[in-house]
Amino acid sequence: MPNKRNAEKALRQTKKRAALNKARRDAYKDAVKKAAKSDGKDQSLLRLAQQTLDKAAKRGVIKKNTAARKLSRLMKKVQAKK
Repeated sequence: MPNKRNAEKALRQTKKRAALNKARRDAYKDAVKKAAKSDGKDQSLLRLAQQTLDKAAKRGVIKKNTAARKLSRLMKKVQAKK
């Protein structure tokens, strides 16, 4: 339990940021899984996965290269299904 006011505020901010980061992480993971399950004919799922990965990277939830690697592997998986 924080003893000072600024420590209490920092704790509140940390909890809020952690909740937002978890929501963003869950969103990109769900989008990637849905796109991977699709047979590649539905381009909107791929586009959504790319957008959520890019947003997560932009917001600092994941690193830029991690987002690029995940997108690359997803596209490779979808191409193999065609």
